[in-house]
Amino acid sequence: MARKTTNKLLQKAKETKSDEFYTLLSDIENEVQYYKSHFKDKVVYCNCDDPRTSNFFKYFVANFRGLGLKKIITACYRKQTNDLFNTEKSEKGFFFEYTCAEQEQNRIANPDIKHFKGNGDFRSAESIALLKQADIVVTNPPFSLFREFVGQLVKYNKKFLIIGNINAITYKEIFKLIKENSVWLGVNMGRGISGFIVPNSYELYGTETRIDNLGNRIISPNNCLWLTNLEFHRRHQDIPLTKTYIGNETSYPKYDNYEGINVNRTQDIPMDYTGAIGVPITFLHKFNPDQFEIIKFRKGIDHKDLSINGKCPYFRILIRNKRPILLSNLKLVN
Repeated sequence: MARKTTNKLLQKAKETKSDEFYTLLSDIENEVQYYKSHFKDKVVYCNCDDPRTSNFFKYFVANFRGLGLKKIITACYRKQTNDLFNTEKSEKGFFFEYTCAEQEQNRIANPDIKHFKGNGDFRSAESIALLKQADIVVTNPPFSLFREFVGQLVKYNKKFLIIGNINAITYKEIFKLIKENSVWLGVNMGRGISGFIVPNSYELYGTETRIDNLGNRIISPNNCLWLTNLEFHRRHQDIPLTKTYIGNETSYPKYDNYEGINVNRTQDIPMDYTGAIGVPITFLHKFNPDQFEIIKFRKGIDHKDLSINGKCPYFRILIRNKRPILLSNLKLVN
């Protein structure tokens, strides 16, 4: 019940363009730890973040020297006056630049923000000017504008680490980038992301919602991921393959409209199959580009959804094993 509830809230946010989901500091800490080597002497831009309340900004300020940062830029969009943290009447966006100078450290609790001429939308010329100064973007972008946000980062050739909904990998624009090995999933996904702070207007019910000791209202949708183009060691680790296709053919039904077999769980991928294999989209969380290649997403040769005996499993990604281990080779080794 709780998962259905929180998924519904995220869908509602997309439909109404209400993007007030604020990332927890613990989730930022749990993810950024895998990319620390990328941040030395870099300018980090948090372009969807109020410096007075953003946990992204708090994290990078607290770890400024440890990461060896050059500068943090944080910018805030101001469209409405009734969002989660906004108490201002101004409709202008604002930004703040932090270099760990002594005067900035003294004023960090009340940063000397600068107002944009406009509302601070990440697509505005003023925000793009700041983006051009940055090396790495780290933030929780607007849920309803995820495609546009990633498209902008690619256009300006920026490194990034951002959080979004798992369904984002089914967007053709995002999947194309994943297939090209231009972007990939981060370390934590699903239940590895503990939750988001939401406004008082969001109803809390179900077992995976809570109010913390600071009074923050938190939902845990369990269907979010980190998307990045920062390299990390774990994405080049092989998926252990223990199953075989030869002798177990009935466990791997073939598609009606594509020459390939269906696999319902990543752990069941056969080590000895040389053709196309359809796997769930969650496979991408363990995808090693050195071990597998991505062929295509979801559709058969008739341009319809992949089907088995006329029935369509949930979205499948077609992959091929780059280094299949054939049973004849195993026998020779033995």
